[in-house]
Amino acid sequence: MAVRVDLNISLDGVAAPADPSPQNPMGADWGLLVEDYMATRTFRERVFGDFSGSGTTGVDDRYAAAYFDGIGAEVMGAGMFGIHAFPDDPDWRGWWGDDPPFRVPVLVLTHSERAPIAFANGTRFEFVSTGIEDAVRRAGELSGGADVRVGGGVATVRSALAAGLVDRLHVAVRPVILGRGTRLWDDLTHLHAHYRVTSEVAESGVVHVTFER
Repeated sequence: MAVRVDLNISLDGVAAPADPSPQNPMGADWGLLVEDYMATRTFRERVFGDFSGSGTTGVDDRYAAAYFDGIGAEVMGAGMFGIHAFPDDPDWRGWWGDDPPFRVPVLVLTHSERAPIAFANGTRFEFVSTGIEDAVRRAGELSGGADVRVGGGVATVRSALAAGLVDRLHVAVRPVILGRGTRLWDDLTHLHAHYRVTSEVAESGVVHVTFER
């Protein structure tokens, strides 16, 4: 089992654009970070359910396919699940409706207990209030030997990196400068020293940088 992270970031390191809202939870500039990822055939099939064969099939699509491959459980923060946006709604089931794209157990970091939520497609949200280490450990127990993905948000990913829990970090660096938002790299001094770092440039101009133990 490996612990993996995949993120889309800007040239200035922003992974979570500024000004999120209930109507636009990922921030107004989110589309600028994920435009090429969303254009891939894999994304269109896995997230939009579009099996027409449309979408790009180059380097970006290869990384998109790797994002979904071999994942047995996921860890995310309360903000990514949406608890902060809807704190008073006990029936809140996440942003994704009745067909969340995960299809595996998902451990959500919270500050309070909450009953698990199961979906017909295999997604099951379980809530952990004891920190990132326990969430990753529990995800490993539920993954069936497959990999665990720390999916986000940025604070959750940064805490996993700072704790030395991540075996493989892949960032897709899109050639845009946002200037505002939450940056991935702050205070992760000399992170590269703990990994073998490789990079590959896609046809879209996105630079795929991989940090791997």
